[in-house]
Amino acid sequence: MPIRVECYAGYRGDQEPTAFRLGERRLAVRAILDRWFAPQTRWFRVEADDGNLYVLRHDEAGGTWDVAAFTRGNR
Repeated sequence: MPIRVECYAGYRGDQEPTAFRLGERRLAVRAILDRWFAPQTRWFRVEADDGNLYVLRHDEAGGTWDVAAFTRGNR
């Protein structure tokens, strides 16, 4: 599922998600729980402010983001 992502670029210019939109709904990233890299792809496992966990995938070559996985949080 393609998404729009708001990012923070640190001093090295690496992008980290701070919020993302699922349709018209904006979800703030509470915490980045994990991250991993491949040559042209970055993944971030995040907790959003809706209490759910998402794996966001960034295709650096194409500049696109998508939701690679979703886990309902404990409420």
